Amino acid sequence: MAASGLTSATPPFAIGMIVGPPVMGLATLRLPRRFTLVLALAVFAAGHVIAALSSSFTVVFAARVLSALATGTFWAVASIVATAAGPAARSRALGIMISGSALATVIGVPVGTWAGQAVGWRGTFWALAALAAVVSLLISWFVPADTTRATASVRSEFATLRQGRLWLSMSPTALITGGAMAAFSYITPLLTERTGISAGWVSLVLIGYGLGALTGTNLGGRLGDRKPLATVTGAAIGAALILLLLIPLSAHAVPTIVLVVLLGMAGMAVPPVVTSLAVRFAGDAPTLAAALAVSSFNVGIALGTWIAGSALESSLGLTGPALVGTVMVTLALAPLAALGAIRATRTTAPHQPAPTSEADIASGV
Repeated sequence: MAASGLTSATPPFAIGMIVGPPVMGLATLRLPRRFTLVLALAVFAAGHVIAALSSSFTVVFAARVLSALATGTFWAVASIVATAAGPAARSRALGIMISGSALATVIGVPVGTWAGQAVGWRGTFWALAALAAVVSLLISWFVPADTTRATASVRSEFATLRQGRLWLSMSPTALITGGAMAAFSYITPLLTERTGISAGWVSLVLIGYGLGALTGTNLGGRLGDRKPLATVTGAAIGAALILLLLIPLSAHAVPTIVLVVLLGMAGMAVPPVVTSLAVRFAGDAPTLAAALAVSSFNVGIALGTWIAGSALESSLGLTGPALVGTVMVTLALAPLAALGAIRATRTTAPHQPAPTSEADIASGV
């Protein structure tokens, strides 16, 4: 993803973000959640300090993996904390939380570029460590304390994995966000070499994507509380059409910029809704389900960017990543159709009549 200027998907970080959430989620299962969040941020900061101080590639690589493990832990636990808003507002709360990653694109791209030019890459690592320290203090002050979860059971967490609807709910996250990021990861060469946008304006397009993602996470969260399946399906269809249109229209600047913004909106509308469903399906043992939802997001990104990179170097050329994204997002419609077929979002007891409409299905979320 270096092509888009996003360094969070470099191999060590990607590995940590995939493996870290479930592993560290279980490792910290019985720790108070506020303490776990602060601890994750402390480890994140330490990893960046180590990287800033070292000149060894091996040490920097290990530090990046450490930071990724901490990041995955933070997102998994923060997802559980956000669900404290209750079933009626769970997706909305998750949307607000996840929109922080979109806000990071809006603010982080120009600030990170400026910092890298002004003080070098080591200065950027120092800045990230300092920000993590500040956020840990804010969490200590504002996140309510909870008790030690001595009754949490690893066996119960693994038992939730037997639910087919849990895996069906995670598949769209991997495919839709992975498809969107397959195109976005290589958007810079598309913009500069095919669309004809100068390199100096690329950051503004990336900020536009971030604004779209910021809108998408919040809008998806609000709609997902009422109609989760319809929201994710609509986002999938919208993202597929956007990516398909990007192939012929990327030769023109204005349509391309509009499509990039809409791609951020459609692609990022999915994670809060799907994470909410995963937590709900897991019942009283939601930690591993939330962690796997975070991992599925990163699996999709890693898979999408890898395939898109190969497509970029093939005869498909600059439009290859958008085609890869179109195929991935379209495939997400299969698990969504399966969820609809088994009425996976209903909450009626076995003796109650099954819901007969999307509104009935969504009313229990």
